Amino acid sequence: MGGIKTHATDECPEALIAAIENESRREDCLALLELMTRATGQKPQVWSSGLIGFGTYHYKSSSGQEGDWFPVGFASRKAALTVYLGTSLDSPAPMLERLGKHTTGRGCIYIKHLSDVDVAVLEELVTTSYAETMAAHG
Repeated sequence: MGGIKTHATDECPEALIAAIENESRREDCLALLELMTRATGQKPQVWSSGLIGFGTYHYKSSSGQEGDWFPVGFASRKAALTVYLGTSLDSPAPMLERLGKHTTGRGCIYIKHLSDVDVAVLEELVTTSYAETMAAHG
């Protein structure tokens, strides 16, 4: 059984964002950086695979794998911005209905453009998810 491949790095979040070629996507990432910093009270940290996470916790899965992970974060991917939430998307379902144009995956929200969603609702989702994840693992 291999360990988790994603880990915290010493990279600068602003430098990672500055390297994004698409200006609109770069601006959306800067806005997410500010939103998540405000919502969590944590400094952003770059993780491998181009992820930017806020906070950290230690986990141990039922299979015995353990490691460190971030409660909330985001990444700029080719198709969309990916917002990672450390909680199941079942509990914030009413907030997701108010969010705006998005799709979901396992524990994450995909947003094409930040202007497609209600940023206040997104901040509420991030704040709630961060608090729930830290309460469960902290």
